Amino acid sequence: MNARVGAAGKTRTCPHCKSTILESASVCPGCHHHLRFDRNANVESRAQPTFSALRVEGDFKNPEGADAWEYSVVVSIRNDRGEEVARKVIGVGALDPRESRTVTLSVDVFAPRAPK
Repeated sequence: MNARVGAAGKTRTCPHCKSTILESASVCPGCHHHLRFDRNANVESRAQPTFSALRVEGDFKNPEGADAWEYSVVVSIRNDRGEEVARKVIGVGALDPRESRTVTLSVDVFAPRAPK
């Protein structure tokens, strides 16, 4: 069975986690479930992007003795004209004193596969 290759950027919904993902994905980047059989690719190659265009990681900690903090993780995407094309609240939560969180943002780029 050959992998489907549709129009670049075409999306579908992951049947497992309901995230919007690229139609070309064999493995969901959100929940890591396999979406279709692809005998021409091993697990490592299916999960690996062509390159990572951006990776940012940061952490924050509520100091000891402070009141609980609340936080929201928001991601915004803008086009080349500066117009916001997408905005998502990724997660929210609270930190008790001395608790910390680490947030990692990555933008993975995938080259399209040629049809077999």
